[in-house]
Amino acid sequence: MRIIGLTGGIGSGKSTVAKLFAELGVPVIDTDEIAHALSQPPSPALVQIAQEFGQDFIEKDGSLKRARMREHIYTNTEAKTKLENIFHPMIKNIVMQRLDQLPTHTPYALLVVPLLFETNTYANTIDRSLLVDCSIKQQIERVGARSGLKNTEIEAIIANQHPRAERIQLANDIILNVSTLAHLQSSVSSLHQRYQDPTCRFT
Repeated sequence: MRIIGLTGGIGSGKSTVAKLFAELGVPVIDTDEIAHALSQPPSPALVQIAQEFGQDFIEKDGSLKRARMREHIYTNTEAKTKLENIFHPMIKNIVMQRLDQLPTHTPYALLVVPLLFETNTYANTIDRSLLVDCSIKQQIERVGARSGLKNTEIEAIIANQHPRAERIQLANDIILNVSTLAHLQSSVSSLHQRYQDPTCRFT
């Protein structure tokens, strides 16, 4: 079974692309969804976060204060690394378990990793990388519309990810999400045919 690592900057459309692949019957494992689940009680990650960062980062219901933590780590490199050291090993452990549970006859699976190139955690897991790309202006507009974050906050998040040009250079395949949903569906369908073809060489 081949593993395709799906990535892209915030607001690029990773979730939409992953959904389109899922609609074609492709197994999708999303590390963001796993991280979100680990941010809800009960979770061993929350226990470590309370110990490392203090109870001020935990809501009354026991969940993570995501907005406060996001603001904290984007102004504190040491805190960001500390948080990643808590979450990333747990997330990868769950990812590997889910991959092992997939039927062996599955042609390929999609592994969604927003920081695929930044962390390099899954370099030995994936067979190929797929980048969802759009302009930085579109990223800011999309994230602002769905989250209500200020442009300065979105720009800070973008600044902590690889530059767009660098992601493009590192990616094996690229989907441009700059047009219509129909165009996106066509791009996904084309790659789906390629990825499930056992005669297609990835090297």
